[in-house]
Amino acid sequence: MNTQRAKEIAASPVMARVTYNGVPIYIQHVDEEKETARVFPLDRPEQEMEVPVQSLEEHR
Repeated sequence: MNTQRAKEIAASPVMARVTYNGVPIYIQHVDEEKETARVFPLDRPEQEMEVPVQSLEEHR
């Protein structure tokens, strides 16, 4: 995924189907400079992590 699309998903009120390493996640914030996203697994919101935006996959 590219940084712009990740930002669109993070700002949208509609939940997008996005995974990181096959795990469904929620995008909280996107850092354009570092090209990373602050995410957490949908079933474990306490498990926040920062991951490369390129490693995120959108499922339509």
